[in-house]
Order: sequence, then structure tokens, then C-alpha cells
Amino acid sequence: MKNFLVRVATGLVFGIVLIGSMLLGECYFGALFLIVAMLSVREFCNLIAEYKKTTFNKWWAILGGGYLFFAFFVATHCNAQMTLPLFAPYIALVVYVFIQQVFSTEGSKLDNFAYFTLSQLYAALPFAMLNILSTVGAAPGETYNYILPLSIFIFIWCNDTGAFCVGCTMGRHKMFERVSPKKTWEGFAGGAAVAIGAGVALSYIFDVMTIWEWMGMAAIVVATATLGDLIESCMKREMQIKDSGNLLPGHGGILDRFDSTILATPSVIAYLSFIGLI
Repeated sequence: MKNFLVRVATGLVFGIVLIGSMLLGECYFGALFLIVAMLSVREFCNLIAEYKKTTFNKWWAILGGGYLFFAFFVATHCNAQMTLPLFAPYIALVVYVFIQQVFSTEGSKLDNFAYFTLSQLYAALPFAMLNILSTVGAAPGETYNYILPLSIFIFIWCNDTGAFCVGCTMGRHKMFERVSPKKTWEGFAGGAAVAIGAGVALSYIFDVMTIWEWMGMAAIVVATATLGDLIESCMKREMQIKDSGNLLPGHGGILDRFDSTILATPSVIAYLSFIGLI
């Protein structure tokens, strides 16, 4: 019972901070997800260092992840005219880390190259790309709109809730038992139905997209969020760990909490580009 209460309390605080930061404006949004991006990279590097005994300097990876988010934020919200100079320090950092590894005599160079790159692509870039979503539908003269970034999390929460309720009561057919024993196809369908229903509801509240476009976005979030969760489960099963960290009591680590977002964000951006909103 105590663990359940801790989990609920952490979830409430997490939700309030997340929603509040988005509603308060781009500075709060940027500050929160800058921290999230850097903590995600740190958590990923800690896991890999323990699992693969990598020797690259995790602080360079954390700094790189933070700067990548910062560069995306400035490029999208500060009307930056020259994006190449903005990203030049990040490129220089990556080149420096690679050169450092060429001359390093510690660890596997291949592992260090691969996992440093993955720390940026997997743990940092998706959060940086939230900045792109936060410009869609912005008022004339403005560069920020919270609707679509918040909608991704709404769809994920609806999907999780629907999948849990339907899966617990009606779940019979396992989805990928070797990876995630509790996931069922019935739960997946229930989560999709609730999330798409939320998309219909949002279409009546916000006129950023048509009802069909909202439903399409919800469906994409459901599919990619589920895949992101399965990928995280694969990683943890391979490493033989239960949680990616312990930063969030009752929920595990940052990657445990945001695993569904990692594939959903770039996928939604691709979808919005396809339908002409970006």
C-alpha cells in the first residue's frame, strides 16, 4: 500500500510539473525538458557504463545532450537566422569526443563510438525535437504553442490507462511475452481506443488540426509509444535490471517515465510534415 501511495504521489507531482511548465510558456517548457534531456543522457550513460564497461566521458555526453536541446530551443523560439553557427559548438564537441576515442587506450573504441552516438540519438534528440512541435499552431508573432507537445503526453497517458484497464480485465493474447509479459493485444486495442477518443475530444477543443488529423496523430502516438516502451523493456531485460534508475520514487528512472515519448515525438513530427503542418 505504501509503494502504491508513493507511486501515485510521484505521478501527481510529475503530471503537475509537466503540464504546468508547458502552460506557463516556452521558458518553463525549455527549462524542464533541458533538465529531462540531460538527466536522460546521464541515466543512459550510467547504464551502459555498468553493462558494457564503456570508457567515454559521460559528462561530455551530458553536455552534448543539453546543448543539443538548447540549440533546438534557440533555433525554434528565438528567431535564430543562422542555424549552422548555432549547432557548430555541438558538432565540435562530437568531433572532439570521437578524436579523443581514436587516441584512447581504454575500453573498446567501437563500443564507445556506438554508445556515445546512441546517447545523443536515443536519450537527447527526441526531447530536443519537442521544440519543433511547440511551434505548430503558434499565434502570429509568437513562436510557442503548448498544444501539440502536451497532446503527445495526453495520448500516452490515455493509451497507458486504457491498455491497463482493458488488459487487466480482458487480456488474453500476449503481445511479446518474452519482452513484456504483461502486454496483451486486447490491452493495446483498449489503449488505442481511449487515445483516439481523446483525439476526437481534442479536435473540438483546439482547431490546430481536423478531427481526422487528430485521430491519425493519436494512432501514431499509440503505435510508436508502445514500440518505445518495448524497446526500453528489451534493454532492461538484456541488462537484467528492473528500472533504468531511481530518480522518480515508485516509477524508476527518467527513461522509464519517458520511454514512450522517445519514438513518438519524431514520428509525430514526420506525420505533421506529411500532412503539411510543418
